[in-house]
Amino acid sequence: MSQSTDDTLMNGAESLVKTLLESGLDTCFTNPGTSEMHFVAALDHVPGMRSILVLQEGVATGAADGYFRMARKPACTLLHLGPGLANGLSNLHNAKKAGSGIVNIVGEHAVSHIELDAPLTSDIEGIARPVSHWVHTSMSASDVGADAAKAVQAANLAPGQVATLMLPSDTAWNTGGKVAEPLAPQPRPPFDATALDDAVAALSGPDSLLLLGGAALTEDMLEIAGRISAKTGCKLLCEWANARLERGAGRVVINRVPYPIDQALEVLKPFKRIVLIGARAPIGFFAYPDKPAILTAEGTQIIDLCRTSQDIAGALNAVCDNVGAAETPPAGIAPNAVPDKPTGPLEPGGIADVLARSIPRDAIVVDEAITTGRSFFPATAGAPRHTWLNNCGGSIGYGMPVAIGAAVACPERKVLALVGGGSAMYTIQSLWTMARENLDVTIVIFANRVYKILRGELTNVGVSNAGPKAIDMLSLDQPTLRFVEMAKSMGVDATQVTDCAALELALETGLATKGPYLIEAVM
Repeated sequence: MSQSTDDTLMNGAESLVKTLLESGLDTCFTNPGTSEMHFVAALDHVPGMRSILVLQEGVATGAADGYFRMARKPACTLLHLGPGLANGLSNLHNAKKAGSGIVNIVGEHAVSHIELDAPLTSDIEGIARPVSHWVHTSMSASDVGADAAKAVQAANLAPGQVATLMLPSDTAWNTGGKVAEPLAPQPRPPFDATALDDAVAALSGPDSLLLLGGAALTEDMLEIAGRISAKTGCKLLCEWANARLERGAGRVVINRVPYPIDQALEVLKPFKRIVLIGARAPIGFFAYPDKPAILTAEGTQIIDLCRTSQDIAGALNAVCDNVGAAETPPAGIAPNAVPDKPTGPLEPGGIADVLARSIPRDAIVVDEAITTGRSFFPATAGAPRHTWLNNCGGSIGYGMPVAIGAAVACPERKVLALVGGGSAMYTIQSLWTMARENLDVTIVIFANRVYKILRGELTNVGVSNAGPKAIDMLSLDQPTLRFVEMAKSMGVDATQVTDCAALELALETGLATKGPYLIEAVM
């Protein structure tokens, strides 16, 4: 069926694009196939949708995650049938854990063709459900617009949800499409007011902790938390992995619960009372032999005042008012701190100092530096004000795709992506899209030629006699990955450095360059 601008002959794909635009979605990260061609064609007839081509579906889903974190509204993805969706699952998992709103549009065979069991036929809804909050298949062209409006509403449900809409190809090409009106967003439900008195009573002295996450990590909310801390003497911490955290000189400093289990146990041991606002009670990332999974000390009182999906601002303001801190200057304001210029070979401490010296004001830092990067966060607390993004789901390969989405959402801000060498290879195709869209991203890949985190985990799980076969499975040499060459082949200028002085100079070049620039930091 041909496309038409006549609304009386509108097909399902056109009604889908128009409904998405009416509902506030204007960005699509796409890797289409045959079943999505009418959606692709509709983009020509319906102005307003920015379509960004990626070369692997995990890049599309990760980019949509990064876009939501910074734009605070969903983007959509366009994916090809079940296998295309499956390729994007790991970063949809990360997005779901981060509370990112995404509308996935997944092509499906024509309704009459599904029963023929063609090679690409699969249970798309079954693939989608584990990583989606809302799943639906449109069954006619007349339904597509209304279904799209429902998908957007679902994606906008706080803190943000993954909505997946299957579009059979005949519902896309058939006429009878209808543009649907946007559906009103659902308000955040209130916090647990019955727990407020207990929370206020619990926050008293240095053996009490206010543990924050989600929307509690904005600049304004952290300032309120700082007032509470100053008034009550309680300590502030946030979760290890956070979707978005505002930090830097002039803002309230908040440290993360450490990832290594022994360090986390030590940090949390002094607290007898913990109030949760937008955070979960601390647990280990993994289970380890002879180590606890629950990281708080035995007998710790935990008050769950406000879930991530609830009214976090209301909860923090209520605590602040009830402890009498509304006029109290906030504690823990980060001073401007510029460390001395480091020298010598690349190592985590020196790299951290280089970053603290180099992060530009209002930069967006995407952190997937894994083991190398554990010292980066505390060292950069006094850097110019910036935004820090973590991997909330733990599936690697998130960093460069999220950087794409952040750069698309905030073209006026510099994006700095810090990525481990092993992680980079999961979604290395991101570089091509960065070049194609001329995105303002500086990428630093820490090429230590090994899955270093897994070397450490081998010990952590109690393996003390690892032989050459085990070690070889955790190595990234033979052959050596050449990230500079890979970057240049995809249109991204790149350089290699081996010491701290060269890294600082390369960062100066990359951050001054408008467009993508890659630094391979060989360790």
